[in-house]
Formats: sequence, structure tokens, C-alpha cells
Amino acid sequence: MARITVEDCLEQVGDDNRFALVHLAVERIRQHREGEPFLVKGKNKETVMTLREIAAGLVTFDNIHELPGLRKAGEMEAQESAGDENETEAQE
Repeated sequence: MARITVEDCLEQVGDDNRFALVHLAVERIRQHREGEPFLVKGKNKETVMTLREIAAGLVTFDNIHELPGLRKAGEMEAQESAGDENETEAQE
């Protein structure tokens, strides 16, 4: 995506509701500031990166509150699998 437009994001949010788009973007920016990684690759500022996530359909009103939990669950699974590997190595 070379450029991101408000129209791209509104297609995902629906109803041409700019207020809803702003609300969704602000919530996601708060998550980024608390340490959540971006779901898209790029070197833009957090506002543009957040709009890219919304335009790509990765951030929606349905999943905005689940995204931090998914990252934490993924980290826990990674730690558990690393712990299992360490136990296997210790037993050998």
C-alpha cells in the first residue's frame, strides 16, 4: 500500500462514519503506546501505521479489545514451548 486514505479505512469501518474511524484509531494507538506491536510492516508514524492496520482489515470493532490478549497468549505459548524444549534437553 503506497498511500493510505480515509476512504480505504471507511470501507472497513462502514457507514462512512468518520467518528467511528477516529474512535477505533485512537483505541488502537493507545494499545501501541502500551507496547502492542503493529500488525503491518512499515516505517511510518503510529497514526499512519494504525490506519494501515484498519484499511487492511486487521483491526476492527469486533477484535480491537482481543488484540492485546492474543499477543499475550502467543507470548505465553512461546514461553511454554521453550520450557518444554529445555525440559527435553535436560532429560537427555
